Amino acid sequence: MFAGSVCDFPSASRLSKGCFSLTDRAAMKYNSSLLRLLDERGYIHQMTDAEGLDALAAKQVVPGYIGFDATAPSLHVGSLVQIMMLRRLQQSGHKPIVLMGGGTTKIGDPSGKDESRRLLMPETIRQNIASIRTVFERLLTFGDGPTDAIMVDNDEWLSTLGYIDLLRDVGPHFTINRMLTFDSVKLRLEREQPLTFLEFNYMILQAYDFRELALKHGCRLQMGGSDQWGNIVNGIELTRRMEATEVYGVTTPLLTTADGAKMGKTAAGAVWLNEEQLPAYDFWQYWRNTDDRDVARFLRLFTDLPLDEIARLERLEGSEINAAKAVLANEVTRLCRSDEAARTAETTAAATFEGGGMGDDLPTITVGAEGMRIGTLLTELGFTASNGEAKRKIAEGAVRLGDDIVSDPGLLVTPDVGASLRLSLGKKRHAIVMR
Repeated sequence: MFAGSVCDFPSASRLSKGCFSLTDRAAMKYNSSLLRLLDERGYIHQMTDAEGLDALAAKQVVPGYIGFDATAPSLHVGSLVQIMMLRRLQQSGHKPIVLMGGGTTKIGDPSGKDESRRLLMPETIRQNIASIRTVFERLLTFGDGPTDAIMVDNDEWLSTLGYIDLLRDVGPHFTINRMLTFDSVKLRLEREQPLTFLEFNYMILQAYDFRELALKHGCRLQMGGSDQWGNIVNGIELTRRMEATEVYGVTTPLLTTADGAKMGKTAAGAVWLNEEQLPAYDFWQYWRNTDDRDVARFLRLFTDLPLDEIARLERLEGSEINAAKAVLANEVTRLCRSDEAARTAETTAAATFEGGGMGDDLPTITVGAEGMRIGTLLTELGFTASNGEAKRKIAEGAVRLGDDIVSDPGLLVTPDVGASLRLSLGKKRHAIVMR
């Protein structure tokens, strides 16, 4: 392993033959449409045996998977880059496997977490999986064909896995010494945060998933975010040792916005992919508010626009970059929601920002005859995280009812029956208050 390597797992010696430096990767010419597509769109961060995977993908259909735990009824946009990788896999003639973690959700992935995840009941997990599937059905083609996507649930095999069998058959392939070097474990211990034995086993179960998918579905590739690199390497080594099968791994860069914020999180909360968790207008507006520096990168990652068209949009400067942001918002909303959702959101935005109107698709909150305090309204809408933050925004002059600046944090908002008021926080957050 050499300096600058993008394959940086120190004890994975068998993987090192296919690792390469960042400068080497820039010069590599891939033969497979899969790696060419992933590379030119900016998805590749780390890869095991690039030459081997490239050769395999050039000669046959490669089933590849990404795992998603079902901790909520929807994934958020932080997971969208992974979903788009599965879409790219299918677009280049290969088979996506969506692995839902019905089993691993019962434990919780400690990667990037400072505390244990709340454990969910099996019925809640099943409901979450059914809800999450609707987004995948928009972005992937499911079916029985060789390149059609399938969705499987690791609870199918993990729930029937005997503990003694796991210890005897899988346990010898893991050492505590090595497991303690994983960031998901090391960072928790360094911060003196509790790491339960339950969570410590997560990496073993995820590795077992790869081996099981290789046996049942001929899976040869696992993809994921860079925080999953150690888990992916574990799965590769376990599958090779137990089944003598060559399998591969690819990770994406840690996805943050230009200002360093984590993708998928805002001051108002998570940006959910499902309509039930986040209205289409708010989803569209999230993308429309993208930092200028992120527009071209997000167009490559999250849309199907041709690269030459993205290059044209990337050259826009000044206020013209807003046109590229609208294209980004429309394309992502169209993919994740629908054509109609994108059109309606754009129309609403035009009515709100250009015409001074309210737009039919703005978030709406209804108050009773007794009305509602302005701070409570802002917090209920998700514009502020607390009433305290609402008071600060009001003190800054950032809150308006209609065209009037709100200065009284105790203002009671009581629209007339059948009437509505536009409530705004800054220039980008708007809602309708009705009675």
